[in-house]
Amino acid sequence: MPKNTNNFHNKLIIWYLENKRDLPWRKTKNPYHVWLSEIILQQTRVAQGLPYYLAFVDAFPTVFDLAKAPQEKVLKLWQGLGYYSRARNLHASAQYVSETLNGHFPTTYQGLLKLKGVGDYTASAIASICFNEPEAVVDGNVYRVLARVFGIETPINSTAGKKEFKQLAQQLIQTNDPGMYNQAIMEFGARHCVPQNPNCNTCIFANRCEAYKENKVSSLPVKLKKGKTKKRYFNYLVVITKDDKTVLKQRTGKGIWRQLYEFPLIESDQETSEEVLKEMKPFKEFSEKATIDSVTLYNDSLIVHKLSHQHLYTRFWIVEVSEIQMNTVAFSEIENYAVPVLVENFISNFSVFKN
Repeated sequence: MPKNTNNFHNKLIIWYLENKRDLPWRKTKNPYHVWLSEIILQQTRVAQGLPYYLAFVDAFPTVFDLAKAPQEKVLKLWQGLGYYSRARNLHASAQYVSETLNGHFPTTYQGLLKLKGVGDYTASAIASICFNEPEAVVDGNVYRVLARVFGIETPINSTAGKKEFKQLAQQLIQTNDPGMYNQAIMEFGARHCVPQNPNCNTCIFANRCEAYKENKVSSLPVKLKKGKTKKRYFNYLVVITKDDKTVLKQRTGKGIWRQLYEFPLIESDQETSEEVLKEMKPFKEFSEKATIDSVTLYNDSLIVHKLSHQHLYTRFWIVEVSEIQMNTVAFSEIENYAVPVLVENFISNFSVFKN
């Protein structure tokens, strides 16, 4: 464990008070608002998450309002943030707090961990900010600050690394306003000790930062490489009826975008031509329920949509039909459905094209 921890806490607090951003969730210790902000900001930058936070607080002023809302409304409001399991967990936890705990959030780190979608980081943040419990947060910003200042080369995504960084973070936090300290170190990592080209000359830790001394700033923190990214090939059938309606299907199962809506999808193992597409079993099954007038490729170039562990290579096929034996939706009503960003982007561009 690093020995040179003297005054680390005080320097951070002073820097934070002089440089912190004016953010709405920092003006309250209401656990509902803090929890909402922390869930939204998982895997999300503050600039992107802020309007979503404001929209959620406006739509659902209390945890009871969120709990009572239909899940589809929650998913629609979440649209564009990605990692949709966060929205489903958010809704489930709101219902648990509302119905089982009578609207009262757990007041301890251990109690907060029982909420769906709340792990060590989120529980530590809420417990320290709202209930003054000295539980240290460790997120990407904290990993970066600690790895550089204390020269730690243990991979942050290894079991040993997670344990080592959590122990150090816990050693550094103090019982006097732990919430402010946690926000300070996260803010410092987000705004000063940034991933690329930080301004080390003006850093409050310049005279003690091991990475700066050893010229290792760009190589810390260390992270083990992920496995190979999976490639998937999506073919969406965008149905257009004579009365300007289309078909939307809700995704089920445990894969990506569960419970979101999309056009009928045929997944192939490689880039597919129209001739090959029409010979595929899913397309033949689709054609048995529709009288197809024409099939036209909308995008000549594959649209690449990158997710954390997979890349989706996508084509949209415009399928004009004179009859169809499926439930249809008016194009004018599509905006009421929660859809993945990939589909939302197509809808926006296609609407312009149609008009």
